[in-house]
Amino acid sequence: MRAIVDCNSFYCSCERLFKPHLQNKPVVVLSNNDGCIISRSDEAKALGVEMAGPYFKAMPMIEKYGVATFSSNYNLYGDLSWRVMETLRMLLPPHCVEVYSVDESFLDLSHIPKEELPSFASYLRETVEQWTGIKVSIGVAPTKVLSKVANRLSKKHKDATNCVLVLDTHRKTEQALIRTPVEEVWGIGYQYAEKLRRLNVNTAFDLSLKDIAWANKHLGGVTGARLVNELKGIESMHMKEELVNKKMIATTRMFGSPVSELKDIKEAVATYTSRAAEKLRRQHSAANTISVFVVPREQSHNTTFKHGPTISSYIILPSATSATNELIKPAVALAERLFEHGKFYKKAGVMLSGIVPDASIQGNLFVPPTENKNRLLMSMIDNVNFAMRDDVLKFASSGTSRDWKMRQELRSPRYTTRWDEMYEIK
Repeated sequence: MRAIVDCNSFYCSCERLFKPHLQNKPVVVLSNNDGCIISRSDEAKALGVEMAGPYFKAMPMIEKYGVATFSSNYNLYGDLSWRVMETLRMLLPPHCVEVYSVDESFLDLSHIPKEELPSFASYLRETVEQWTGIKVSIGVAPTKVLSKVANRLSKKHKDATNCVLVLDTHRKTEQALIRTPVEEVWGIGYQYAEKLRRLNVNTAFDLSLKDIAWANKHLGGVTGARLVNELKGIESMHMKEELVNKKMIATTRMFGSPVSELKDIKEAVATYTSRAAEKLRRQHSAANTISVFVVPREQSHNTTFKHGPTISSYIILPSATSATNELIKPAVALAERLFEHGKFYKKAGVMLSGIVPDASIQGNLFVPPTENKNRLLMSMIDNVNFAMRDDVLKFASSGTSRDWKMRQELRSPRYTTRWDEMYEIK
């Protein structure tokens, strides 16, 4: 049997954890630059606050009903996510836990007797909440897709299920599929949902009745066939091992306001390169290819604005490196190449690829010995920045004022990752 543990309105739950007065009150969390709503509590949903809707459109309703609003606090969310996942690893063998996203994890419960699954799932839910303060919902079923179906229903009907639903019989599974619209099936996007409804497939149960040949024809081949098999209770999506080392590392951000100066673009790209290089060194790797992209803001004839097409370029380095200074130079050169005067830019990013183990890089006999000690220097900079936070040591090309930084006007304190922002009990 497979299970999925899903944190309830995760970002909102993180904010509530340190603000108990917000329990049972409407809460929303905003995206980068406080642009859109990306997390809503059940109370906010009941008021009609739309998911992914623009903040400025929802503001009248938010002010009318006193909805607590927060900017994204990724330091806090990332730390609490780690605590939830570590709790699951302590309660289960580590190989039975597959972290799927910041707020979801698949579990392999094949070692748990079938008759004990409901009580064990409830035990997991209660323990995670007690140890971390984060409420979760758990769906258990024979396959990953069915566990997602069970999880959706457990969250939708919290009072009846107590946030735990186990599909351990054919009848329970059939009833769950009948109650699940086809667009709510994991892996079915908007376009496929529209196509399936035209084919008179309206529920997950309707889709489970289709054969593999039909799935190959109408649902994209192998991927669709796997999905239909999973709905039938035939495991086709197996547990995956944790990806320790990434094959590509990226750092991208929206600007706090549109940027039109080359100086600001170069500062942003240098800053993002520094952050990507830190991630690279953290997994003891080096990269031989660096890519930079920028996203302009375009103006249409009706005076409304939209994002323009992404403009990108890349450079293959002479040798793989993880040294920030050796990565910033080509990254800034790429930024200069991509920049066009007179345009406004909304976003930029840096991607490192061609990643190899750092231990496989040899020193260069044709450069001064000091240049071969970059690894030690970078390690010292990383240690200082990790201990002191907020980029105490940084390269001058990253700038000092950074007027282009994201807006986070409503961000709560980083309670668990900053000494000077720890929660105070009076």
